[in-house]
Amino acid sequence: MTSPTPLLDRWSSVPKWKDMSLLYKEIRSDLDRVEDRLESWSRSSNPLTAEISGYVLRKKGKRLRPALVLLTSRLFSPGSEESVFLASLVELLHTASLIHDDIVDNAGVRRGKESVHTKWGPNITVLLGDYLYIKSIGLSLQSRHERVIRLLADVSARMVEGELDEYARSGDLKITEGQYLDIVENKTAVLFGACCRIGAILGLASPEEEEAVAAYGLNLGKTFQIVDDLLDVTGDARVLGKPVLSDLGEGRITLPLIRALESGGRAGRDRVKSLAGRKDISGEERRELVAALAAGGALDYATGRAREFAEKSLEAINPFPDTTPRETLIRLAVFGLLRNR
Repeated sequence: MTSPTPLLDRWSSVPKWKDMSLLYKEIRSDLDRVEDRLESWSRSSNPLTAEISGYVLRKKGKRLRPALVLLTSRLFSPGSEESVFLASLVELLHTASLIHDDIVDNAGVRRGKESVHTKWGPNITVLLGDYLYIKSIGLSLQSRHERVIRLLADVSARMVEGELDEYARSGDLKITEGQYLDIVENKTAVLFGACCRIGAILGLASPEEEEAVAAYGLNLGKTFQIVDDLLDVTGDARVLGKPVLSDLGEGRITLPLIRALESGGRAGRDRVKSLAGRKDISGEERRELVAALAAGGALDYATGRAREFAEKSLEAINPFPDTTPRETLIRLAVFGLLRNR
């Protein structure tokens, strides 16, 4: 008996879109309302708070987390005002985490613009990140669902733990793939999973359905992070909106590098060690590193792991009825694997 065709192969005809606007067609009006809410939350009687909040909340990213709340809630019921509210709230929480992330990493660019700490300094930026975190949790108290409030509080703590673990292992050439994946789960994937779980709660899904969409989100988050780590090595800085090899330059040892350290012998370890934590990696050094990672199979290995998690995300929602929200979630998983930014 032949094994079934992987779901990713069955959806291989999905276009390699340059952005996500086509994916969001059915929820565009709700996402516009998310933008309106974020704009209203950026207002403050304090001019500096209003200025910086407006700056970070107008720097649109993929708006992936709000989209997950909206799409998963529509798997089970029509859209609602609370789904828009909570979709906005998870983006606020995500923005707070990015602000702290950039301070820890001393990153100068975020989404093609100056990071907040570069523009206003670390002291003010720490306070703004704290302010947005506290504002997020305070706003969550308006939810009718106590489970959502507890979930967001738990996820916030785990995201900070992930950041602490990543910082503690900065420059650690002995980091294992398991330790790396633990960091990825806490720092990135748990929020993806929480967004999908929130959508299921709002849609009054069964416990089994809720666990399925949460598994979809968790594996999607791992896919996105591994692809991010690959793009940091192989991507185009003009497309990414940030310098390439910024992870390695900040001392983060990601999956392609972990694989190279494990299988590349002494030469591979020496190469990674010589570049880790350096902000001045030259173009030639980058090309040599990419060639070594490709030749040693590290890039293919990391791509394969991202594919495994994408396949798991599709398996989780495959049993659901064939609806437009389900199809969009499937396309989102494939896009997450094939994207170039």
